[in-house]
Amino acid sequence: MRSSLIGGIGAIGAAVLSAAVISLSAQTPSRSNRTITAVPGIKVGHYTLTERPTGCTVILTESGATAGVDVRGAAPGTRETDLLNPVNSVQQIHAIVLAGGSAFGLDAASGVMRYLDERNIGVKPYATGGRDATGVNVPIVPAAILIDLAVGGNPKIRPTADCGYAAAMAATTSPVAEGNVGAGAGATVGKSAGSERAMKGGLGSASITMSDGLIVAAIVAVNALGDVIDPSTGKVVAGVRTPNGRDLADARVLLRAGAVQPSFIGGNTTIGVVATNATLTKTQATKVAQMAHDGYARAISPVHTPADGDTIFALATGAKAGQADVIKIGALSAEVMADAILRAVRQAASIPGYPAARDLKR
Repeated sequence: MRSSLIGGIGAIGAAVLSAAVISLSAQTPSRSNRTITAVPGIKVGHYTLTERPTGCTVILTESGATAGVDVRGAAPGTRETDLLNPVNSVQQIHAIVLAGGSAFGLDAASGVMRYLDERNIGVKPYATGGRDATGVNVPIVPAAILIDLAVGGNPKIRPTADCGYAAAMAATTSPVAEGNVGAGAGATVGKSAGSERAMKGGLGSASITMSDGLIVAAIVAVNALGDVIDPSTGKVVAGVRTPNGRDLADARVLLRAGAVQPSFIGGNTTIGVVATNATLTKTQATKVAQMAHDGYARAISPVHTPADGDTIFALATGAKAGQADVIKIGALSAEVMADAILRAVRQAASIPGYPAARDLKR
């Protein structure tokens, strides 16, 4: 199987000794790295198949991270989301996988588990018990998928466990590669009038660093039924095209005109992760994941439909000690998520049948 391994570039600044230096060093990633790997403790790797546009993206938290999740779309494909419920026992996770390939793509998480297990990273269920099971190690790897099986050729080509392993091997703290990579390789948007009038989606990432050293970031694979909207202008960036294929039709206009086709189930879903260096509980991380969905609502229309499985995970690495301001972190998560969605379509390149935003004349 031919493939390409795509990681990122750059590293987080050195450890700090005082509050003033903490603030200065925490701002450094925002200048050189404006992606999710600006958060200390996070690595990202992609595996992109070449036989058909699809792949997977791995977000590694090898030192552990507190996590939450919120699923809003009605057609989700997920793994290990129940354990993120705040009432459940597991407190730390070690990676998140975003993948194409529909439910088949969930298999990529098994490869990431293998990668982590080889490095003895995971939960040690008998570490404090009396059983003779000192070698038992269970990496915790939630995952979510999008449906891209109808894009670019043979639907039997989809991410496997080996793809997940390779993506984990490629993971770095460098700025995240964006566009037609990993989970975004086969992503498309603007399918409210059918797939023949859709455009290329993709994978994007964004981050923000505050003066107090707080970092909030997002990564997202945008494969929406709806259009992608720039919240600052209200204009469509990528989405359903007019019948001539050269202009944007605007799904909002089509909806009000009664021209939207019945739900196109079988080719959608936007999946993403927001992350912070703050210290959060599982309950707080879950609330942040919920608030981050406002970023979806600002940048995608329509969103959270019966034909989408829209899902957001939230990660907190705890590198920044002290009481966290969940209102601030949640609000910033929505902001960076909307920014990451825009980057996903602006960094994407055209593939046969799906023009990209950069190539559509407007």
